[in-house]
Amino acid sequence: MAEIKDILVPDIGDFEGVEVIEIMVSQGDALAVEDPIVSLESDKAAMEIPSPEAGVVKEVKVNIGDKVSQGDVLISMEVSAAAADASEADDTPAADTAQTEPPAETPEAPAAEAETAPTSAPAAPRTPPLPAETIDNMAFSKAHASPSVRKFARELGADLSQIQGSGRKGRILKEDVKAFVKKAMTSGNTGAGLGVAPMPEIDFSQFGEIETQPLTKINKLTGQFLHRNWVTAPHVTQFDEADVTELEAFRKQLNAENKDSGVKVTMLAFLMKALVSALKEFPRFNSSLDNSGENLILKKYIHIGVAMDTPAGLVVPVIRDCDRKSLTELAEEVVATSVRAREKKLSPADMQGGSISISSLGGIGGTAFTPIVNSPEVAILGVSRAQMKPVYQQNDKGEGEFVPRLILPLSLSYDHRVIDGADGARFTTFLSKVLSDTRRLLL
Repeated sequence: MAEIKDILVPDIGDFEGVEVIEIMVSQGDALAVEDPIVSLESDKAAMEIPSPEAGVVKEVKVNIGDKVSQGDVLISMEVSAAAADASEADDTPAADTAQTEPPAETPEAPAAEAETAPTSAPAAPRTPPLPAETIDNMAFSKAHASPSVRKFARELGADLSQIQGSGRKGRILKEDVKAFVKKAMTSGNTGAGLGVAPMPEIDFSQFGEIETQPLTKINKLTGQFLHRNWVTAPHVTQFDEADVTELEAFRKQLNAENKDSGVKVTMLAFLMKALVSALKEFPRFNSSLDNSGENLILKKYIHIGVAMDTPAGLVVPVIRDCDRKSLTELAEEVVATSVRAREKKLSPADMQGGSISISSLGGIGGTAFTPIVNSPEVAILGVSRAQMKPVYQQNDKGEGEFVPRLILPLSLSYDHRVIDGADGARFTTFLSKVLSDTRRLLL
C-alpha cells in the first residue's frame, strides 16, 4: 500500500535560509533513491539535495528563489510499502546519506567539482573528459552552475566560463552545455571551449594580396571525415621496407608478355594481392569496432579501398572481393574505377565496406608518411616511391658485399585501440616477406 511522505531538507551544516536555485523534479516524476531533488546555494557554497526515498512526486512544495533550512519540506512523495520497508530496514538514516555528499564547492576547492552525481542506474558511457589542465579551473569554478551541471560539463570537456547561461540570473543549465558543445563541434573552430584554443580570425589581406577560393564539396567532406577519424582513433604508424627487386622484374616481364592485351599490371595490383595474404594471416586487421567500442566485428570478406587523387579532391573507392580476383582483374578494375572517379561517377556505395585501404604516393615521390586510418577500418597502408639502395648481402661462406636493390617504403597506420604495436610490426614484416618473394603470393 502506498504511503505519502514529506521529503525534508536534511542537515546541511551551519546554513540557514539557503536559496533554492534549481528544482530538478516535477509532479508525477518517478524518483529513485539518491536522485537529485533541488539545488541549493548560499553565498559560500552550492549543493544538491538527493531523495532518500523511491517513489512518485505528488507535489513540489518549494519554488525557485525560496529560502529553506534544515527540516523544511521540499516535496511530498508517494512511497510504495515495499520501498518504505526497505528504507526503514536500512541501517543508515536518510539524513546521513545526504551528509556524505560533498557539502559545498567553492573557488578555493575546485576538486569538489568532480563529485559523482547520484543516479538510480549505471550511466551510459560518455566521451572521456579532456585533461583538466586544458580548462581554466579558477574561471570554471566561478561559473554560475549547479554541481550536476559542472560534472556534466567536465565529462564533455566543456569550459563553463565560456558558456552563457539561460537560467535564472544567468545560471548555466545542462541544455546550455549541450548547445555549446553542439555548436563547437559543428563550427569551423572545432574544439573551441573543449580544451582546445579556437583558431583566431585573421585578416590576411593586411599582409599583402590574397585570393579566396571556395573548397570543393569533396574537399569539405574529406576534411570532415579525416578530422573525425584523426581525433576518434588513436593512431600509430609503423614504418618498414620491402625489397621488391624480383617483384618489379616479374611485373615488367608480365607486361611485356601481355602487351597485346592492353592490360598493364601495376605495383598497386601486387600490393593488393599481398594485403589479401596479410589479412588472412592477421584477421584482426580486417575488423571494425562497433558503435559501443566494446565489441570487435571480424569481417569474412576482403574489400580494399584505394585512395585516388582527382581534380575535385581525394576519394577512396573500394575494390571488392580482392581475394577472388587475379592480378590482371585487379589491375583492370583499378583503372576503370579511377576513370569513374575523375568523371565524378562514383556513388556513395562505391566508397563503403572496405577491409583496409591503400594510399600510394609512389608515382609522386616521398620516402615515408603517416596516412590517416579510414574509419571504421582499423588500418591503412601507405606506400612511397621505391628507390635503388645498397643492401649488404652474405653468401653461404659468410662473404658479403653491397648490392643494388629496389626498396619500397611502407607506412602502416593503425587504430591502437584494436591493434598493438607488436602486431603492427608483425604485419609489415609479413607484408615485406610476401612482396620480396612473389612465390609467397601463392600461399
